[in-house]
Amino acid sequence: MSRNQEHANDDPYRSSLPDLASRIYGGSAAYANDELFAERENLLKPEEPTYQPYSFGHKGQIYDGWETRRRREPGHDHAVIRLGLPGLIRRLVVDTSFFKGNYPPEVSVQGCAVEGYPDPAELEQAEWEEILPPSPVEGHTRNVFDVDPPHRYTHVRLCMHPDGGVARLRVHGEPVADPRWISDRFDLAALENGARVTGCSNMFFSSPSNLFAPGLARVMGEGWETARRRDDGNDWVSVRLAAPGTVERAEVDTSHFKGNAPGWASLSGCDAREADPADPAAWRELLPRTRLQPDTCHRFRLPVRTEATHVRLDVFPDGGMARLRLHGRATEDGLRHLVTRWFNQLPPSQARAVLTGEAGLGAAAAEALSARRPLPEDAALPTELTTLL
Repeated sequence: MSRNQEHANDDPYRSSLPDLASRIYGGSAAYANDELFAERENLLKPEEPTYQPYSFGHKGQIYDGWETRRRREPGHDHAVIRLGLPGLIRRLVVDTSFFKGNYPPEVSVQGCAVEGYPDPAELEQAEWEEILPPSPVEGHTRNVFDVDPPHRYTHVRLCMHPDGGVARLRVHGEPVADPRWISDRFDLAALENGARVTGCSNMFFSSPSNLFAPGLARVMGEGWETARRRDDGNDWVSVRLAAPGTVERAEVDTSHFKGNAPGWASLSGCDAREADPADPAAWRELLPRTRLQPDTCHRFRLPVRTEATHVRLDVFPDGGMARLRLHGRATEDGLRHLVTRWFNQLPPSQARAVLTGEAGLGAAAAEALSARRPLPEDAALPTELTTLL
């Protein structure tokens, strides 16, 4: 684990990962032991925190964050967050913006993975694993911690030692899809299914990960928008599909982009199993350059259908887009990869719960199969796992 402060050199890989806890992706502040001064839900707001001096409510100065009362007994305060996108956590941002005399001296974070929809009392009994040990933070600062826990988590718990206020919690990571919820045709580019942005020409106004977020964009800021180009080039974004597969239909959505939508767009695909995506010759056209309308969801049946692991969207010359959907079928190898990756990265407690619950194994058989992990991704799935699909 490493710690960087607000102005430290950034890691392009980690900084490009989506915020698994964001309200945009379905994250929820499930519980807090105390929120007297400011509500826990503020932690997950997608927008940056704000502050208005001398704005008092009936409990004191109003803060855009989560703030607890001053503790007068031993212990610490904590909030439990359900991740909108369960996955592998790679970066934590504990943002204490505007908390200057009331921030916690230290914070820690734990993670757990559970089946179903537990209530706060049940979550208290879950097997929590330490992601970030108690670590010092500074006030009015984006405190950044790079972490590498090996497991896929569904919930995180932010602890303040002993009390205080935090404006925002960002949990950047790699979404890992639960294959039990994937049908034979699905959106191969959706973050919730395990896709990931691999390259982008420009992200001046907003992140390209927004293109692949769940649901509809509510405002222009929830899409991807580039700066205005002043040359003869064009902007683009590439995505590694959730699994190798064949894209059959595409949705190119420019909703909310009225004076700044691209004029045209095209799609191309690459199969990294056979060629290097860095080689321009490895890309094959899936949708030719096609005119777009502002503030419109365009749907296209692709004229070229070929297996791909990556897809690139080119917009001409620049502009913004709300969403990109790439509906298709995963290959047999791709489905096996989804199942194996998910099962290998479950914490032991959830792996046993899956096997003894839905798979119907006895405790001894479940323990034996769980102990065989990591299962090789290029081998046939154990029969017990194929029953889950």
